[in-house]
Amino acid sequence: MMTALAAAQAYASTQGIGGAKPAAAAAEGGLDFGSMVKSAMTDAMQASKHAENQIKANVAGKAELIDVVTSISAAEASLETVMAVRDQVISAYQEIMRMPI
Repeated sequence: MMTALAAAQAYASTQGIGGAKPAAAAAEGGLDFGSMVKSAMTDAMQASKHAENQIKANVAGKAELIDVVTSISAAEASLETVMAVRDQVISAYQEIMRMPI
């Protein structure tokens, strides 16, 4: 399920808001689809690792529970964004394969 937060994060990552654009985007002046997908995957992996680190810190008594919940929520939103993009790519591929020649 796509949430407003996930949509905003996806838009921000494709527009380069809140961070540097990928190297390919800086060189070409735009963002290609492959770079966008790679960036979304990297963001999702980093969010998951951050959530895991927050959980470890909470177990050790070094982090607040709200930080853990926030990082898990961010990781979930990133994963949902990646899955939504994957589903759309698969759907588009299937539509192309059904086209008559």
